[in-house]
Amino acid sequence: PLLRLTMAEAHLFESQDEFTCSVCLDTVTDPITNPCGHSFCLKCHTDCWDQSQLFSCPQCREKFKKTGLRSPPSQKYAGPGDVECDACTGKKFRAVKSCLTCPASYCQTHLQPHFQIAAWKDHKLGDPDGNLKEKLCVKHQKSLEMFCETDDACICTMCGVTEHNGHKMVKLEMEREYKEVSGVYDRSELREGAVVLESPSQCPKLMGHVWINLKICLVSAAPDWFLLIVCVVLRPQSQTSSLVFFSLLSDFCPLTLDINTAHRCLHLSEGNKKVTYEGTRAKYPDHPDRFNCCVQVLCREALTGTRCYWEVECTGESLKIGVTYKGMSRKGWGLDCCLGYNDKSWCLWCYDSQYSVHHNHQRTVISAPYSPRIGVYLDWPAGSLSFYSVSHTMILLHRFNTSFTEPLYPGLYVGPDSSSVTISHLTPCDH
Repeated sequence: PLLRLTMAEAHLFESQDEFTCSVCLDTVTDPITNPCGHSFCLKCHTDCWDQSQLFSCPQCREKFKKTGLRSPPSQKYAGPGDVECDACTGKKFRAVKSCLTCPASYCQTHLQPHFQIAAWKDHKLGDPDGNLKEKLCVKHQKSLEMFCETDDACICTMCGVTEHNGHKMVKLEMEREYKEVSGVYDRSELREGAVVLESPSQCPKLMGHVWINLKICLVSAAPDWFLLIVCVVLRPQSQTSSLVFFSLLSDFCPLTLDINTAHRCLHLSEGNKKVTYEGTRAKYPDHPDRFNCCVQVLCREALTGTRCYWEVECTGESLKIGVTYKGMSRKGWGLDCCLGYNDKSWCLWCYDSQYSVHHNHQRTVISAPYSPRIGVYLDWPAGSLSFYSVSHTMILLHRFNTSFTEPLYPGLYVGPDSSSVTISHLTPCDH
């Protein structure tokens, strides 16, 4: 039976506000604002400047004249629930950053010395926090940045070299993330795959371009489990909200197609990340690794002794996604040349919106909803090869369990119906 892996326990937080430069992703310095209302650091804006008479905003791409810049939006006074600037006298402005080194919170104006005075540039800045004192070491009045596993206590760096010297310590952020992930994994309902992610449309922060980071655990049927970083892009109301998957932590493996293996009817593009079947034969030179009959192509990367995850986007009626040993034959129409039809290769075949898996000329039909995006997870040491249907959820289509003896090369078959396969570019979200 299929294991349906749903996403849950999303921790949402806003990653941008009006005082964040969308180029350097930090608080704006020497701020300027485009007519569209987006603000940037003067230096970042200048670096993005082109030599034409038209300029497109780095954030929304709206075009306008170079002269169309205006002063940044005025600062807002602190209201109920806002963190006040500690440096303001009289009526206080809303703080845009808190400094854990000072410790104090600052509005846009009073934050500038942290970017202009050399001695302050190393200070640790964070989002506005009205409880800074609670994050200070009572003894040394320094920020609590370490976690002592020996004493199960949050400590500052001074504590680490004095009374906690020699103890087992980690950065506090790492300890928090470990406990957060462990807590999610320990929940029985997640292990059973029963929790469903709430619709992004229910999020109250749908105004404008808002980036939401979601940290989610996905647990497979195997003992090993991995963390999936997902980024939800909430588009303007004129567009449809969408989920975009970015990375399976360090297991993500960037792949590139090897043109020396490509059949002459296959055209490579987008930096050898996309392969398309074309009727005209390309004038590729002869090569011993090239498939001369089977319409296939392999990747350059040899995967061995590690765990790897990659995704592909498919169009067309007949496609194969798989892996093979280097020794698979390349010349002729024999089964020893075809992905999944010999003892050297394994593959998922997507045909007419249906799935089947193949190895050594053995076929297993898979019943599952069709998705044009396929995820592949290779655990070479464990002898495991998993195929997933990827959409707003991940569905495990099939898992091969075997014992790999050689490096594996990802491979693709592209059918003669203008089909194409693109290796997805996955980028980890900041969190």
